[in-house]
Amino acid sequence: MAKEESFARLELVLGQDRLNTLRDSCVYVLGLGGVGSSCAEALARGGVGTLVLIDRDVVSASNINRQALAFHSTIGKPKAQVMRDMVLDINPGAQVFASTMFVEKERVGEQLAAFPAPNYVVDAIDTISQKLAVARWCQDEGIPLVSSMGGANKLDPCRLRFARIEKTSGDGLARVMRKECRKRGIRNLRVLFSDEPAACLNGPRTSEPGKRPPKGSDLGTLSYYPPIMGQMLASWVIRELVGLL
Repeated sequence: MAKEESFARLELVLGQDRLNTLRDSCVYVLGLGGVGSSCAEALARGGVGTLVLIDRDVVSASNINRQALAFHSTIGKPKAQVMRDMVLDINPGAQVFASTMFVEKERVGEQLAAFPAPNYVVDAIDTISQKLAVARWCQDEGIPLVSSMGGANKLDPCRLRFARIEKTSGDGLARVMRKECRKRGIRNLRVLFSDEPAACLNGPRTSEPGKRPPKGSDLGTLSYYPPIMGQMLASWVIRELVGLL
């Protein structure tokens, strides 16, 4: 009874046929940080039947402010395994493939071919070279993809929106991706981005007076921002899978 009731409120909105479509769908979530972990959680709660979860990192204390899988009890554990356990606790009937492998830009197709064929891919990776390799592979294989852009030092989630990469503005990561996609012939990549200028309310941090701060040392993230991005990505995937976009 509990298993049937867990998706009862979804059925009221979507109907059984669409729920069946989600149950029969396979979605990859690449990167399980603040964005990816919340996306994977929402996909599991939304009834997606097969999830492929990939992240090579382990949970650290600095993740606790924003990542769905980060607790003091999970520090030091592989994110992919923690997320797998979380998904199966939400939906014991799901198929979950969890991997701690590093997605290599030269071997993306070979590495991902080891998993069930996806109906959708969510890119929540931070590294530009990997994001581009995933986008190239999805375009070549005809696999729907949605990619997360930058959320660091952003304050207002109301500025988040979906667009083709060619139509983005005001996002540093999207600017680099836009340029590199154009060079590589990657077209019409769907992304979630914000045109809000990045804030740095406390100013850059430095280790010693008079020295420039280390790269990335002034990048912070608010507790709500990456999870909202992850939920929005999940909403896009679910709606497109069931034909509501």
